[in-house]
Amino acid sequence: MNANPNEFSNEEITVTFNPRKCINAEKCAKGLPSVFRQAVIPWVKLDAASSEEIINQVRKCPSGALQCYRKSQEVA
Repeated sequence: MNANPNEFSNEEITVTFNPRKCINAEKCAKGLPSVFRQAVIPWVKLDAASSEEIINQVRKCPSGALQCYRKSQEVA
C-alpha cells in the first residue's frame, strides 16, 4: 500500500491527486473511466490503460489537481 493515499504508481509513472485543488470537473473520469473510477476505492487504477493514455488524460485536468511523473521527472 502507498504511504500517500493520493499517490498511485505503476512501473513507469506516478499519478498524484491533490483534493484541495480539485474542482470536480470530472474530466478524468469522463475521459478515461477505466482508470479514474468514481465509485471504487482505490479510485485510480493505473493498469487499466497505457501510461501514455494516462499522461494525456492527466494533462487535461483543468485544476491541476492531478499531476503525473515519470522517473522523477514531471510530465504533466
